[in-house]
Amino acid sequence: MEPLVDRPGPQIGRSSLGERMASCCSYRTLQAWLPILTWLPKYRLSWLQMDLIAGLTVGLTTVPQALAYAEVAGLPVQYGLYSAFMGGFIYTFLGTSKDVTLGPTAIMSLLCASYVGGDPVRAVLLSLICGTIQTAMALLRLGFLLDFISFPVIKGFTCAAAVTIGFGQVKNVLGLKDIPHEFFLQVYYTFYRIPETRAPPLFETTPNGTSISFGEIIEDFGGGLAVIPFMGVLESIAIAKAFASQNDYRINANQELFAIGLTNIMGSFVSAYPVTGSFGRTAVNSQTGVCTPAGGIVTGVVVLLSLAFLMPAFYYIPKASLAAVIICAVAPLVDYRVVMQFWRIRKLDLVPFLITFLLSFWEVQYGIVGGVVVSGLMLLYNVARPSIKVCDHGVLVMELDSGLSFPSTEYLNTVLYTQALQASPPRSVVLDCHHVNTVDYTVVNELRDLLRQFKLRGVGLIFSGLQVLTDWVCSGLQVLTDWVCSGLQVLTD
Repeated sequence: MEPLVDRPGPQIGRSSLGERMASCCSYRTLQAWLPILTWLPKYRLSWLQMDLIAGLTVGLTTVPQALAYAEVAGLPVQYGLYSAFMGGFIYTFLGTSKDVTLGPTAIMSLLCASYVGGDPVRAVLLSLICGTIQTAMALLRLGFLLDFISFPVIKGFTCAAAVTIGFGQVKNVLGLKDIPHEFFLQVYYTFYRIPETRAPPLFETTPNGTSISFGEIIEDFGGGLAVIPFMGVLESIAIAKAFASQNDYRINANQELFAIGLTNIMGSFVSAYPVTGSFGRTAVNSQTGVCTPAGGIVTGVVVLLSLAFLMPAFYYIPKASLAAVIICAVAPLVDYRVVMQFWRIRKLDLVPFLITFLLSFWEVQYGIVGGVVVSGLMLLYNVARPSIKVCDHGVLVMELDSGLSFPSTEYLNTVLYTQALQASPPRSVVLDCHHVNTVDYTVVNELRDLLRQFKLRGVGLIFSGLQVLTDWVCSGLQVLTDWVCSGLQVLTD
């Protein structure tokens, strides 16, 4: 290995541009965008058997679930199958998890039902738009945005969605008609009209022929164009991360985003509604020993064969049977144990969880937005109120546990004034900044003013372990004055 000092410095110009272009066109870059190139050359014949078994098992699970989830979305049952096969083919080439399977899910179907109103044309258009948004996010490398969705928000949403979806099928089990979609009205009218319970008849709503412009459709989608793409990605990546941790491999969030987006785009051309990763089918895929994403191809073939040869038979499937499939699928999502875990680990996590859970019964998107906003406010509060540990060693030693940024300056000023400058007599302070790795310009100006206030009162403000300030900032803070040195001597003594 060449020594570091012998390496040439950065070259600005034609050579560096050429190197960047070569890097963009390299085989490694192609592998990053097409993960199949990473595992396909190493593919073993022994893996084929496991992938075939897993793909067939997942395919047999997918068919009844896809039919049931189309019912949740308020669409004809065949649209569930239209949505179930494209993900298997595309994810094989673009996915970074060997376990994840893309297709209709309970939560995504519920979200779609809120915005498409049972209209297949709108559902397909929504898939195209969501896929475009997700693909654009992947190309812009915006996968990091998912890091701001906390686990309590995810659990609050999934628990509420499971209750909503599960109870929403009671009307089909009882054979009740004309039950409102709003959850609270649904609960009321379901119990109110129980005497009308009768046997599982099928009915179909036909289009009324009204022409609606593209702009009006987009306007009707409203917040769905943000909620559905984001939740689709969030659900799939959360599943991928869980199984990657369990099976000891890593995933690429941006590549997963790209795979989901392209699946939804291509799916819209075969009358699919938006899809995402399925926890239940992914679990089946993993437990049957899938070795590579190629199992998705077998699953897709099974769905296509079902579409080709079994569609006439699906017409006679009772809605009560589909309702039973849905209820069994969503029941495990109600995780009551997580509440006790939140209580033991960090009680404040119950706040975004409960807000998401309760608001989701009003409107699903309100639950998600409410939980994200509350989580964000809690995060911002921690930024604005950093933990400051105060010890008295002749001088006050204040230890900061995080970075200094402009929201925290007022709080830091208040603590310093209260503990040191307003004391009688005023106290010198050593600010232990070993854990501080960021300082912005607002903080520098505030600290400069504090230094002046300390100097006027004849006491010192010393910064210990602060590594992030540039030379001009250090000179502005005057940290090398005589009184600082004397203060450091006091600390040493």
